Amino acid sequence: MSSIGSGIGVAVLPDIYCYTDQIVNLVLIGNPGETTEFVLIDTGMPKSAGQIKDMIQERFGENATPKAIVLTHGHFDHVGSIADLLEDWKIPVYAHEKELPYLTGKENYPPGDPNVDSGLVAKMSTMFPNHGIDISAQVQPLPSDGTVPCMQEGWKWIHTPGHTPGHISLFREQDRTLIAGDAFVTVKQESLYKVITQTQEISGPPRYFTTDWDTAYQSVQKLAALKPQVAVTGHGIPMNGEALSKNLKYLVEHFNEVAKPASGKYVN
Repeated sequence: MSSIGSGIGVAVLPDIYCYTDQIVNLVLIGNPGETTEFVLIDTGMPKSAGQIKDMIQERFGENATPKAIVLTHGHFDHVGSIADLLEDWKIPVYAHEKELPYLTGKENYPPGDPNVDSGLVAKMSTMFPNHGIDISAQVQPLPSDGTVPCMQEGWKWIHTPGHTPGHISLFREQDRTLIAGDAFVTVKQESLYKVITQTQEISGPPRYFTTDWDTAYQSVQKLAALKPQVAVTGHGIPMNGEALSKNLKYLVEHFNEVAKPASGKYVN
C-alpha cells in the first residue's frame, strides 16, 4: 500500500526535508548547504532501511549518518526500519519516557479498531502490527526540560498524547515550524483512496490506533495555540500559512465531527 508521493522528498524549508515512505512521512532536520549534521525524525515502514539510507546520502552526501533519531511515537509505520538502521548506525534514539515500554519490548500497543470508520484502511487495521520493539540498547528518554538533544537551539519537544501515551511533537518558535507526528494529520488516513491520492485535508490522529480521544483533543488544542506557520505531519502533505491556520482552527472547533469517531472500542 503506497501513496502517489512514496519515494518523493520535499524541502519544506531549507533545513526541513519531508520524505514519504509508502504512506508515512519521516523528516530530516538540518540544512545540507550549511552543515553535515542532521537529525532523523521517525524511521518509516518496515524493510525501508536501504531506501532511507539512499535518500539521506542523496541529501547529505555519501556515508552521511544522523546525529540521532527522534521518535514521535512507536507505531509500526514510524519505527518500521529502526532496528535495521541501528545495526549500522551507533547513534542515540530519543523518545518520551511514556513511550519507552513499547520501545524496550515490555508492552504492546492496543490493536487497531476497524469499527471507527468505513474506510478500507480502517477496516484493514486489525492486520497492522501492534507489537512493541526492543531497541533498549540505544533508546533513552527525552530531557524533561523540553530540549531535544543533537538538534539546533530553538527546537522543543511537546508532549501530545492521545494517539499514544508518549506521543510528542516538535516546535521551533522562531519561525513557528511544527513537526506534528500523528497528533493531527493532513490526509484522511482511514480512507485508502485518499491515502493513495494524498488528498489534502486536515484530520485528527489516525482513528484506528488512537486510544484516548479526550487527551487527543487536548493535544490538538495545545498545538493550535502555538499558531504554527508550517506543519509537517506523520501522514499527508505539509501544510502552511493561512490554509494551516484556518484548517487547524476548524479542527479544534469541530473535533468531535471531524476527528473523533462516533463509535469504537476506544471511544468513550
